[in-house]
Amino acid sequence: MNARRIVPAMLALAALGFASLGAADAQAQVANEIVDTMNKLFGTHPGFRANHAKGVVVEGSFQGAPQASAVSKAILFSGQAIPVTVRFSDSGGVPTIPDGSPQANPHGMAIKFHLPNGRNTDMVINSLRFFPVATGEDFRDLLEALTESPPGAPKPTKVDQFMASHPSAPKAFATIATPDSFADEIYYGIDAFVFVNQAGKHQPVRYIMQPEKIVHLDPAEAGKMAPDFLVDELPARIGKQPVVFHLKAQLAAAGDQTKDPTQAWPDDREVVELGTLTLNKTVTDSLAEQKKLLFLPAALTDGIEPSDDPLIGVRSAAYAVSFSRRNH
Repeated sequence: MNARRIVPAMLALAALGFASLGAADAQAQVANEIVDTMNKLFGTHPGFRANHAKGVVVEGSFQGAPQASAVSKAILFSGQAIPVTVRFSDSGGVPTIPDGSPQANPHGMAIKFHLPNGRNTDMVINSLRFFPVATGEDFRDLLEALTESPPGAPKPTKVDQFMASHPSAPKAFATIATPDSFADEIYYGIDAFVFVNQAGKHQPVRYIMQPEKIVHLDPAEAGKMAPDFLVDELPARIGKQPVVFHLKAQLAAAGDQTKDPTQAWPDDREVVELGTLTLNKTVTDSLAEQKKLLFLPAALTDGIEPSDDPLIGVRSAAYAVSFSRRNH
């Protein structure tokens, strides 16, 4: 995989929806600054992601529900079985972080759908109910505040000050907890996307990946777990029986904004079943496999479009930068 060729293409993909080259350049600069700050915060670990460094890869298939094709013409929702590669992960850029650490929250789920036309489309979701900040610049500043708030730093620390000036951040972090398994966690789409159906109707949505059950541990219990309990448990579970999730879409109503990922839509918005994700295959060398994988929120397919949420492009650009550095 040639990172020198891939990264410019991915940065171009991340710039979709921007009105000018200048805006795309600014986005690429912020993406580089985000990865630089993550490296400063977590250290540099060759071969690993700048964030969500620790994870596990499994495989399976996705089958769209009949009602999904009414809201999106994407081939993803055709009803045929679509092979998938899925990576679950801990938060943070330290590949040896204990799975039960509070710093391992939120947990991530990245899905690569291998479409019948030979292309892929990606979905990158995590266990935050909504995102702490609304822009790439604010996310960079949050990371910078964390680097400037070491243990023992005078109060109020830089991160204390950031949280006070960005009230959405502590609210978002209050929505996460440590699961007993990657399979027993609910994952949310950070960003809004726009479904387009055969009639050309545009419908903003946010993804929800619902497990068959949700099980969270209290912090004391999580702290007693083995360091790799999540990474080890998932393959063992799949070896006994498939793990099943239900992909859903929360539909925006007229007037619901799509630009700000810190603002969840009301709970009474309609939720539509999109299909079933079945994970039934482990990967022989998960560590080697995940180093080769790049998941991009902006890697879409016909019938799914980006919204005006600026984080879609920023996230994709930052992931491309991180990929280039670990494969350099």
